[in-house]
Amino acid sequence: MNFSALLSLVLMLVQLWPCSLSTQNHSAQSTDQSFTAVRRVKRGWVWEPLFATEEQTSMVPVYVGQLKSDLDKQDGNLKYILTGEGAGSTFIIDENNGKIYVTQKLDREKKSFYTLRAQAISRSTQLPVEPESEFIIKVRDINDHEPQFLDGPYVATVPEMSPEGTSVTQVTATDGDDPSYGNSARLLYSLIQGQPYFSVEPKTGVIRMASQMDRETKDQYLVIIQAKDMVGQAGAFSATATVTINLSDINDNPPKFQQRLYHMNVSEEAPVGTTVGKVFAEDSDIGENAAMNYSIEEDSSGVFDIITNNETQEGIILLKKRVDYESKRRYSIRAKVVNRYIDYRFLKEGPFEDKTVVKINVEDADEPPVFTLENYVMEIAEGVMSGSLVGVVTARDPDDDDSPVRYSIVHGMHLKGMFSINEHNGTIITTRPLDREIASWHNITVTATETRNPEKISEANVYIQVLDVNDHAPEFSKYYETFVCENAVSGQLIQSISAVDQDDSAESHHFYFSLAQEATNNSHFTVKDNQDNTAGIFTAKSGFRRQEQFYFYLPILILDNGNPPLTSTNTLTITVCNCDTEVNTLYCRYGAFMYAMGLSTEALVAVLACILILLVFFLAIVAIRQQRKMSPFSEKMEEFRENIVRYDDEGGGEEDTEAFDISALRTRTVMRTHKPRKKVTTEIHSLYRQSLQVGPDSAIFRQFISEKLEEANTDPTVPPYDSLQTYAFEGTGSLAGSLSSLGSNMSDADQSYDYLTDWGPHFKQLAGMYASHRSVGD
Repeated sequence: MNFSALLSLVLMLVQLWPCSLSTQNHSAQSTDQSFTAVRRVKRGWVWEPLFATEEQTSMVPVYVGQLKSDLDKQDGNLKYILTGEGAGSTFIIDENNGKIYVTQKLDREKKSFYTLRAQAISRSTQLPVEPESEFIIKVRDINDHEPQFLDGPYVATVPEMSPEGTSVTQVTATDGDDPSYGNSARLLYSLIQGQPYFSVEPKTGVIRMASQMDRETKDQYLVIIQAKDMVGQAGAFSATATVTINLSDINDNPPKFQQRLYHMNVSEEAPVGTTVGKVFAEDSDIGENAAMNYSIEEDSSGVFDIITNNETQEGIILLKKRVDYESKRRYSIRAKVVNRYIDYRFLKEGPFEDKTVVKINVEDADEPPVFTLENYVMEIAEGVMSGSLVGVVTARDPDDDDSPVRYSIVHGMHLKGMFSINEHNGTIITTRPLDREIASWHNITVTATETRNPEKISEANVYIQVLDVNDHAPEFSKYYETFVCENAVSGQLIQSISAVDQDDSAESHHFYFSLAQEATNNSHFTVKDNQDNTAGIFTAKSGFRRQEQFYFYLPILILDNGNPPLTSTNTLTITVCNCDTEVNTLYCRYGAFMYAMGLSTEALVAVLACILILLVFFLAIVAIRQQRKMSPFSEKMEEFRENIVRYDDEGGGEEDTEAFDISALRTRTVMRTHKPRKKVTTEIHSLYRQSLQVGPDSAIFRQFISEKLEEANTDPTVPPYDSLQTYAFEGTGSLAGSLSSLGSNMSDADQSYDYLTDWGPHFKQLAGMYASHRSVGD
C-alpha cells in the first residue's frame, strides 16, 4: 500500500520526525510494503515537515498541516484519527480531510515538542486502511525573552599603564529563546559607558583596554555594557550590566624628597645612637611599590648613619660616632632614597631614586675632662720602696675655656694605701712596697674633675703590672716522708724530689739539686740531679741498723736560675724501717711513731690493758652510785597532785548580796602569837574551828570590806559595770598559835601521833613511821 501526505505551510509550521527506532522500522516495513504496492496499486504515506508557531492564540484554531491518504477518494469514506500528547486539546484534526489545527497557546520554553500518532479508518468497515504511524511536532521558537546578565554586577582589576588591547574581563548574557532557530538568542554586546578607555568585543563580551591609564590620575572606572538579541535588529530585546574596573598599582613613580636641603643640630654630648633628625621622600605609588631604602653618600667621616622606618617610610639619621664641637662644628652629608622594588619595564622613564643634602651643626656643651688614653697600662718592679714612680695619666678640658683638672683615685678595699696620685699633674706613686706573689696586677680607676665645674667628671682605667724580682728561693714542692729499709743495698733509689719557686721566670724555671756543704762527707746517701727539675736520693752503702740510728737528716741544696740566683737548704728526713728491701709505708709509720714515743709493742699493749681496766672500774663505780640514789621505800608510792577548782559565779549587782558565797572571802591565815606548845592532838582538832571565828560577823572583817568597797566606788579606772572583787584578808591573831616545834617545850616522846591514822590513807605510811618510832623510844 502506498500513501502520500500533502503538507501546507501556514505561518511557521511544525516539523514531523520519526520518533523511535521501532517507528522507523515500522516505517521501513511500510516502505517495503509501499514499494510493492506502488508497482501494483501505488498507495501509502509520504511524510513531509510540519510546522507550528509558539505563542499562537487559542481563540481561533490555527491550521498547522494536513494528513491525506491516496486512498482518500474524497467521498467521505475515510476517517482521520489523531492520538498522543495534546491530541484533542492542544491539537485537533478534521476527521474528514485530515487537517491539523492548534487550539492553545504554545510555549517552547515549557514544552518544545509533542509526540502524536495518526491513523486512517474506513467508515464503512471501521477498519484501518493505513497502519498507525507516530510522529513528533516540534514547536518553533519566537523572540519572547530578554537577555540577562546572571553574574552581574561585575568587578575587575587591571594593572595601570597596561597596553592597549589588554583583556580586562568578560561579561556574558543569556537568552531563554532557542539558539538553534533564527536570531532570537543571538546576542550582540556594545559599550554604553566607558569610552575612550575601554572597548568590548561584540560577539564575546570581552572588555579590553582602549588606552593606557595612570592609577595616580584615576584609580577606578565604571563601565556599562549592553547586550541585544536579534543581532541588534529593530525590535530586539536588550539588557545592561555594570562593570567596576579598578586599576592596580605598579611601580611607575620614583620617590621624591620633600626638601632639597635639610638643617639639623646635634649636641656634642649626645651619645652614639642618638636620633639627629628625619628625612622623608614621597612616592605616589602604594604598598610595596612605595617601599624605599635610605642611605648616606659622600660622608667620608662615617659620623652619621641612616635607617629606614618601614612603617612611616621615613629616613632616620643617627649618630654613629661622638662629635666634638672643638674639633668640627659642621657636617654636610648627602642622603639618597631608592625604591626597594623596581619595575624594570619603566627604567627608561628615569632612575627610581632621589637625593637631598643634610647640613648638621654641632652644638657646644660643657664636657667633662678627656683622658689622653681610655686605658693605661703601667709596670713597676716588686719590692721597690714607697714613693716610687708608677706612671702618669693626663686629662684636659676639651672646651674652649680649658678649665684646670684635678686628679684622684677611686680606692677600693684591696687597693687602700697602695697607690696615690698627684691631684695636679696625675703622677701615680706607690705608698708601700708591692709583692708580686700576693698580687701581680692592680687595677685602679683614676678620675679627672673640672675645678670650675666639679660635676664634670671622667674616669680612666689604669692597669698596673707588678714585675717579678727573684726574691724567693726554691723549696721542696711538698713534704717528703722518706723511708729506707735496714737491708737496703748501696745505690738503691729511696726518694724522688722536686722543687717549686714562687717567682716568675723570664724563661722556664730550672732547679739544681746537690748535697749541702755540711753533708758532702755523708757516706750514707747521695743526691743525683736529673736535670729536669727533679732529683733522686740514693743509698751510698748497704745495710742500716735502727738500733744505731733511727733517723737521718739529709740537707739538700736547691739553686734556681733567677737573676741573681737564689739557693735554699731543705732538710729531708729519712727513717730507717724494719724491712728487707721493699718498704711497707704503713708499717714504717707505725714503727716511727713507736720510736718517737719511746715504747715497744709490748709496752704499748700493757698501757692499753691498764686503760681498759681503769675504764671498767670507773663504770662500775658509776653504776653503784646510781643504785644508791634509788628510793628506800620498796612499795609503790601513790601520786599526789594538787587540784585547782575554779568557780565562775556572777551576782546580779550591788543589791544582790546572796548571789555568791561570802565564805569564799574568809581567810584561813591569821596572825598567831607565840604560846607554850600545847598538846598537838588537841591543837590540831580545834585549829580550824578557831580560825572560823574571824568571819563575816567580825568587826575587823566588816571594816575591811567597807574600806575596799568605798575604794572601788571612788576609783575612776574601774569598769562601769558590776564586777566581783576578791581580797585576801589576814586577821590580827590566831588562837591556835604557832605550829612550829622550835618553841615547843615538849619532846617527841611526850606526844601521841595516833591521830594520824584518822587522817586517811594519804597519811598511813607517816602514821606507821611515827608509831614505830615511838615504840622504839619506849
